[in-house]
Amino acid sequence: MAFKSSLSLNDGRKMPRLGMGTWYLGQGLHPHDQELAALRTGLDAGIRLIDTAEMYGDGAAESLVGEAISNCRREDLFIVSKVYPHNAGISHIFDSVDATLSRLGTDYLDMYLLHWRGTIPLAETVECMEELVRQGKICGWGVSNFDTSDMRELWDIPGGNHCAVNQDLYHLGSRGVEWDLLPWMRQKNLPLMAYCPLAQAGTLRKGLLESEAVREVASAHGISPTQVLLAFVLRDENVIAIPRSASPRHVLENAATREVELTAEDLSLLDSAFPAPTEKVPLEME
Repeated sequence: MAFKSSLSLNDGRKMPRLGMGTWYLGQGLHPHDQELAALRTGLDAGIRLIDTAEMYGDGAAESLVGEAISNCRREDLFIVSKVYPHNAGISHIFDSVDATLSRLGTDYLDMYLLHWRGTIPLAETVECMEELVRQGKICGWGVSNFDTSDMRELWDIPGGNHCAVNQDLYHLGSRGVEWDLLPWMRQKNLPLMAYCPLAQAGTLRKGLLESEAVREVASAHGISPTQVLLAFVLRDENVIAIPRSASPRHVLENAATREVELTAEDLSLLDSAFPAPTEKVPLEME
């Protein structure tokens, strides 16, 4: 089945299914110009979704994104950022979003996410998110690092079903979301944003890339092991992937994965090496 480049959100908007993450960018781990070139290379390759957060480098990643998109038509982009849990209430969220917009050099976000659950009541966060939509500072909102019980609780709050996405860790070596979270989200027409689809921040990365099954699939398609991992996540049309890379070459490799179609035999081989869960497992964050 050919890759579908976007999906429909529950508010009727389209959202790209392949984006660029920015976790660890803007923190001096790589030369600034290299990170900037990586983001701009992705934009030039047709990747229009960029995910960031006020937490990443205390805003440095947002500033980097702002620099990268400065010469782009804003309406062509889909920009996502996230608010700290302790800023996700009426006392701070409006200042937080203004600071985020200033660093990005834009006057609105396409999506604003609660980064993870904190002590501020979900009902208060929902009210704030809805107000930001009314103000035109965000087009939609969602959550991150929410498991099934969190999502059910959110849905019971007035306006909670306006949540447009849930962003969780998901990759071939971490498939816990497949047990009950993804099925529940499909019923609600709620897509999953998969962060670390290449297991960048996890301890499994080496094992995944050196896996015989992954390498066999890569060889069969003439692609890299990382492209296999990305294609695995993107096989599900209800999933959005946001791999992070500071390398222009790797960003182009990620972009090329849109042309990869895994076969039933490929998926069977990967399933055998990295089985889907057979029971509920805790939501992973790294």
